Formats: sequence, C-alpha cells, structure tokens
Amino acid sequence: MGEADIGLIGLAVMGENLVLNMESKGFKVAVCNRTNERIDAFLQGRGAGKTIIGCYELKDMAAALSKPRKAMIMVRAGKAVDETIGQLLEVFEEGDIIIDGGNSN
Repeated sequence: MGEADIGLIGLAVMGENLVLNMESKGFKVAVCNRTNERIDAFLQGRGAGKTIIGCYELKDMAAALSKPRKAMIMVRAGKAVDETIGQLLEVFEEGDIIIDGGNSN
C-alpha cells in the first residue's frame, strides 16, 4: 500500500502551486506529468526537499497512493482530461476518487 495522501497530475503553474500548498499543510503528494522533464525540474527546483513523490507513470502514482486513492487532474480541458481519466481508470479501483480541477470549455 502506498504512502502518499493524494496524487496530482499536471505540473504547470497551477498544478505546482497546488502541490506546494498541499505539502505545506502536511500532506504527502505524489505527482505525475505528461513529460518527465517537468517532474525532474519540479523536484529539483520548487519541490526540492519536500514530501513529494515523483512518478513517471500513472501506474507508479497509483501504487504510491494510500487507499482509497485520490488524484487531482490539472491538465488542459477536453481530450487531455478524457484521456487522463481513461488512463486512471485502468490503474484505479472502485471507490478511488478522481477530481478534475482544471479549466473547462
């Protein structure tokens, strides 16, 4: 069973700030992004030394989360959200929670 309280997918400006806010309130956060370079830059920059777990695949993020799993999606509205939800459904189980926190069309 994983140790992170929540996962966040999408490390653009809003995603990074949400992760830092959650971590500052005592939550252990697992992060995932479409590009690994963004994860590395965040963990070596603003996220350095914090209780943040970098995950390069959604299956790794799912494994890092305590159950019931909770993941917040902060990606561009439309097809990207639909694809991310579809991918999460492959690695999440019934009772896990998906939160779409991005913008909408």
